[in-house]
Amino acid sequence: MSRTPLNDMIRALARRDLDTVDALAVEIGQLGVADGLRLVGAAFAVAVHRHFGPDATPTDVSAFVAGARDLYPDDESLPRLEMEGLIRAALGEYDLVDNIPAETALGAELFILGHLLITTPLTPTELDEFMAEAEELAEEHR
Repeated sequence: MSRTPLNDMIRALARRDLDTVDALAVEIGQLGVADGLRLVGAAFAVAVHRHFGPDATPTDVSAFVAGARDLYPDDESLPRLEMEGLIRAALGEYDLVDNIPAETALGAELFILGHLLITTPLTPTELDEFMAEAEELAEEHR
């Protein structure tokens, strides 16, 4: 398993190490890591599938997004419909992301991924397994 700034950032999210997340976000922005963005999308998809499972409904997704946004009531930058669309796309409704700008999608995916990792703590072994699954999925979509 290779270590990249994005890999390290996802691990920092899981550890709730927000200072490291912020520092790595700056580093990633400076590097312009295009391949690594695929890893974020893959980690997002893996986390969404693990959290929601195959029987999730749009109502389940909407309630989850509302709950996550409620934690940050003053943050107007959390786009509810886009976040719901990204989650539902990860669950199979792919056309819901067609009109979401890439920058909006990336920010929403990182927010949701971070929220899922923080609210569902993983052991170091589980985190390694999660990252391996995300890296495998990212490689499949190369």
